[in-house]
Amino acid sequence: MYDKILVTLDGTATDRAIIEHIKELAKLTHSRLVLIHVADGWAARTYGADAVAPEITEDTAYLKRVREEMEAAGIPVETELAYGEPAAQIVKWVEENGCDLVAMSTHGHGFLADVFFGTTAVRVQHRISVPVLMLRAR
Repeated sequence: MYDKILVTLDGTATDRAIIEHIKELAKLTHSRLVLIHVADGWAARTYGADAVAPEITEDTAYLKRVREEMEAAGIPVETELAYGEPAAQIVKWVEENGCDLVAMSTHGHGFLADVFFGTTAVRVQHRISVPVLMLRAR
């Protein structure tokens, strides 16, 4: 059912909700995972893959730690570090690579904050045609 699941990570504590959930789902459905983080600081937005900044080093190390956690659980996993505006880069990845499900944690700011500021999750959900699993972090 879910051969390839794209898991979006923002590098904050809210990621734990989707990591724990998707770890169990991937085991049950024998899915392979692609973990994506979008570096969106000034250097990443300006220089893309050529950016050199502490943010990029930290993001790469974070993806490696989560990948190792999934591998230790016996789940096949790849990582992808993208650069720029998160929603646009996630949508671009889905369009170029395809997947069966996009899984992401949400911060749960509340209705008014989401209406005025929008969320990456909502912007992604409305621009792709694959199912999106949004899990609100506690």
